[in-house]
Amino acid sequence: MEQITVPQFIESEDKILGPITVRQFGILFTGGVLIFVAFKVFDFLVFIFVALLILILSGVLAFLKVNGRPVHFFLFNIVQTMRNPSVRVWKKDVTRSDITMIRTLHKERQKTTEAAKVAKGKYTATPKERVSEQRLSELALQVDTGGAYRPEDEEEGTELF
Repeated sequence: MEQITVPQFIESEDKILGPITVRQFGILFTGGVLIFVAFKVFDFLVFIFVALLILILSGVLAFLKVNGRPVHFFLFNIVQTMRNPSVRVWKKDVTRSDITMIRTLHKERQKTTEAAKVAKGKYTATPKERVSEQRLSELALQVDTGGAYRPEDEEEGTELF
């Protein structure tokens, strides 16, 4: 039979420059390019403001983690939840008349379903007979002993062991 090597540590990212991963390097490189473009386009005072903003944003995107995952997954989940929330909450004040109406409808529905079951023969009105405590204790003993105990052995007077 052929042995296959199972990859390990698939959750960890590849490191390229010391502790910096490929994703972090890409984010920081993009931030550096944007800072260079801002240097060429803007006046020096505006450039300082824009460069600080880009530097902080790229640093946060590259190094910050939320719940052990990179922050861009967190931001993506926020945007996805805003676009299509999975929980919809509708706050409605329920009055006493609404509650009584729902109760009566529920009782009527139960009566009709029980009548339908009786008519189809799926529902019997007679309750099942209860199992005695002695029979329950015998069954529990039989289960506990793994089937070694049998009630008919006890009646015959034979030894179990």
